[in-house]
Amino acid sequence: MFKFDRTLLQKFQKDGFLLFRGAVSKEVTNPILDVAKVHLKYKIPPIETEAEYIKEDKDEYKASVRRLRQVYDRDIVFRRWMESSLLCNYFRAILDDKPILVTAHHNSIMTKLPKTSTQTKWHQDIRYWSYNNSNLFSIWLALGEENSQNGVLEFIPGSHKMSFSKEQFDDRLYFREDLEQNRKLISKKVSFNLEAGDVILFHSLLLHRANKNSTNSPKISFVYTVKGEKTKALPNSRSAKFKEIKLC
Repeated sequence: MFKFDRTLLQKFQKDGFLLFRGAVSKEVTNPILDVAKVHLKYKIPPIETEAEYIKEDKDEYKASVRRLRQVYDRDIVFRRWMESSLLCNYFRAILDDKPILVTAHHNSIMTKLPKTSTQTKWHQDIRYWSYNNSNLFSIWLALGEENSQNGVLEFIPGSHKMSFSKEQFDDRLYFREDLEQNRKLISKKVSFNLEAGDVILFHSLLLHRANKNSTNSPKISFVYTVKGEKTKALPNSRSAKFKEIKLC
C-alpha cells in the first residue's frame, strides 16, 4: 500500500486527476497484458467494437475491438488488480467513504488498435451513469507505452469542479469543440506520456479525451471505476444491474 501523502489528495481535489509513476510492477502488468491479448485475439465477449462506438457501419470498424467489457469476471489476473489494496489509502481519502468497486461501468481492457482506432472526444465519464451523486472516479493502468501518437489520455484540469450549460455538449453529450468558450478551456489541456505500470486516478466529472492510434502497434490499457458506499445506483438503471464489490 502506498504511503499516504495529503498534498497529493489536495492535488486531486484541485485538478481532478492524480498520476502515480511506476506504481505497478511488471510481475503484475505482464500477466494482465498476456491474458488481454488472448481475449482480444479471439474477440471473447462481451466486447465493444469501434463500429458500436462511432455508429459507423463499416466492416473495418466492425472488426476492430475497442474494449473488452466485464473483465472482473474474465480471469483472476484482472480481479487481483481490481481488488488490490495498493492505493486504498487514496481511494478512501478521495471518496471520504468506503470504496466500492463498480462492475457496471468501465471494468474494461481499453484498446486503440492500429489503423482502425478512432479518436475519443471530450467527455465526462458520468454522462451515461446513473447515481445519486458524482462521488466516483476511475483507475487507469497503462500496460505499455502511451503517448500522443497512440492515443494517450488528455485532461482539462479542474473541469470536474466547473458548471456547464447543456448547449456546451452535443446530442451524444460530448463537449463541443466548435464553441469559443469551450475552445478556451480545451487550450488548457494536459497529458502525460505513460509507461507500463503507471496509474492515473481521475474524477467522474473530469473532461478528458484521447487521439486515435497512429502507430503500427496496439495500445492496451486497463480501466475500472470505484465509488463511495453512500453513492447509490438509481433503481432500474444500467448502473444498478451489475454487482458491486467492497474493497479495502
